Amino acid sequence: MKNYDHLIFEISVPGRVGFTLPNSEISGYNLSSLDASLLRKEVPALPEVSELDVIRHYTNISHKNFGVETGFYPLGSCTMKYNPKINEEIAAMKAFNSIHPLQKASDTQGILRIYYELQSMLSEISGLHSYTLNPFAGAHGELTGLMIMKEYHLQRGDFKRTKVIVPDSAHGTNPASATICGFDIIEIESTPEGTVDLEQLKAALSDEVAGMMLTNPNTLGIFEKDIIEISRLVHEAGGLMYYDGANLNALLGIVRPGDMGFDIMHINLHKTFSTPHGGGGPGSGPVGVKEFLVPYLPNPQINKLDNHYFLDWNKDSIGSVSGFYGNFKVWLRAYVYIMTLGKENLRQVGCLSTLNANYVRVHLEEEFNLPIKGFSMHECVFDGLKDQSTGVTTLDVAKRLLDYGVHAPTIYFPLLFHQSIMIEPTETESKQTLDSFIEVMKKVAKEAITDPQMMKLAPHTTPISRIDEVYAAKKMILTYKDYLKENQ
Repeated sequence: MKNYDHLIFEISVPGRVGFTLPNSEISGYNLSSLDASLLRKEVPALPEVSELDVIRHYTNISHKNFGVETGFYPLGSCTMKYNPKINEEIAAMKAFNSIHPLQKASDTQGILRIYYELQSMLSEISGLHSYTLNPFAGAHGELTGLMIMKEYHLQRGDFKRTKVIVPDSAHGTNPASATICGFDIIEIESTPEGTVDLEQLKAALSDEVAGMMLTNPNTLGIFEKDIIEISRLVHEAGGLMYYDGANLNALLGIVRPGDMGFDIMHINLHKTFSTPHGGGGPGSGPVGVKEFLVPYLPNPQINKLDNHYFLDWNKDSIGSVSGFYGNFKVWLRAYVYIMTLGKENLRQVGCLSTLNANYVRVHLEEEFNLPIKGFSMHECVFDGLKDQSTGVTTLDVAKRLLDYGVHAPTIYFPLLFHQSIMIEPTETESKQTLDSFIEVMKKVAKEAITDPQMMKLAPHTTPISRIDEVYAAKKMILTYKDYLKENQ
């Protein structure tokens, strides 16, 4: 059998303990008072270890984690920006931790004020009239926005509108959310410049189209220069414009989606306003709408009368989409971030993120294929190595970067290119960090030519080396016993 000394079960010693349970504070309580059906028939298979063993085990595991606080994290489209510690300090305050969603509105005026002020700030930032903070994540926000779109058409008696237009450069959540909402998808191809093909859009429009989903700049990092014309065409056909707010980071303080003609949008607070991604959650996907769609926002809505904040239920609403008011501690962090930067400094976010992305793009053009030439916004997309004669793929490049302490960029997305490498440095990275990353990327490109076999076996210095990802997905090992069985 292999040695598993790094696993907490392997250092288990019978009789060793690291805790002491307190005596029950409930008078007369004992195990015999429980129904026999609630009691275990066998002792649980738990490791018997000391407190120090447990501390060392989990500390060692934590050292194997990679995050934006340990190194450069250029994950394109996901916008893995630094989470300022002031956000965490305020979110951890006892006054916020002690709040309960079932408390009366009169007891939670401070919380409701934050909610109201944040939705007002998001409205001003995006150019939309009103917001709800209730959706739990970006994809949940998409679904909520599409439900609003559907309800708008249904309440007008326009039952034919069952289709949503989605460009081929869209995030995968767009067609998924629309399908879950009951819409059929019309996909339109991009032009060679990476933008929406206006002729294809015109051909797709009809009285069956409920709306169009679009992010701007798109997932290629390209600004849709024809956005005003796109909005005009969709609106003239009776549809609504939906803005996927995933790439809003590039536009802060410069351009507002509402001014581009969008009627509905969601904002990924974890992408734009520095709240943690948290390993897939918790998230927050506030949804904003133009004034004519406000009645359809999910309940409850937070409104203000004089200096009093109250919960409001609208009869035309799509209903409730979450328990209570969304992920409060997440949107609290976003509120702190916006207040910390202030209106005068939000503009720098978009400017610096765009500057950083273009700096990287220009310095890597000689080593990596640039399928779409020219200026990009907050992220840049390459189509693999320029010299692919040795068979080194984008996956090999990504794996090799791990050996240099750099998290791999997004790869094989967007799907428009076979060897996509999407890089988004964000505004918080310094020139020194970018120069170091560029140097590593150039070194890896050279290694792909001089030592391709080494590249194809990378990574070499990480706790886990190259794995068979297809096998790993099909044969998942989820328990300690499965792990031992697999390695005996």
